[in-house]
Amino acid sequence: MSIFTPTNQIRLTNVAVVRMKRGGKRFEIACYKNKVVGWRSGVEKDLDEVLQTHSVFVNVSKGQVAKKEDLVRAFGTDNQTEICKQILTKGEVQVSDKERQTQLEQMFRDIATIVADKCVNPETKRPYTVILIERAMKDIHYSVKTNKNTKQQALEVIKQLKESMKIERAHMRLRFLLPLNEGKKLKDKLKPLVKVVESEDYGQQLEIVCLIDPGCFRELDELIKKETKGRGSLEVLNLKDVEEGDEKLE
Repeated sequence: MSIFTPTNQIRLTNVAVVRMKRGGKRFEIACYKNKVVGWRSGVEKDLDEVLQTHSVFVNVSKGQVAKKEDLVRAFGTDNQTEICKQILTKGEVQVSDKERQTQLEQMFRDIATIVADKCVNPETKRPYTVILIERAMKDIHYSVKTNKNTKQQALEVIKQLKESMKIERAHMRLRFLLPLNEGKKLKDKLKPLVKVVESEDYGQQLEIVCLIDPGCFRELDELIKKETKGRGSLEVLNLKDVEEGDEKLE
């Protein structure tokens, strides 16, 4: 999209418009595409890399610059750079239908990729392919939410898919090394957080190899540190307990 602004004779290209309504009026700024998210996340800190011009418009596409008195009334200042920062941080990014559809499709695939990476068929321990997870997401009519990050949505998808297919997060394999006295007492507290105990070995220390749900890792780590006063340890043997080969869904 190319926008011509007759007020300053600058031709703005590759424009992303960010809009804010304040005091009953609409204000817009012209940004470079793909830079707004970087600014909001803190990755991009150079304002000149984000703004095409330090001007506040009432309509970017027509090149209509906002009046000074309207800016003062709405923002309490006529400092255009400061107003641009406010709009950039809190305004609504305007995207075309085509851009929105592309964004939704990309997020849909990203969510499916995260689910496929984290999950297995619990009976075979084989992972599902991204294509298969995408198909399953379409079958449950999952709608992507642009205001939520993909990791949060992936966890939602896993919960919903459990109702229609055999799927769960791949277990982590851990080794606990615990002082004998505390270890025997600690076993009962560990049980609710452990899926499968694969081995127990009583030597100079109690060594336990087990499988857990990844969501319990932090709680287990904190429990062992607290109960053993730092003398116990936790070691990750496998991030994902999976079998080779992809799972096929008939």
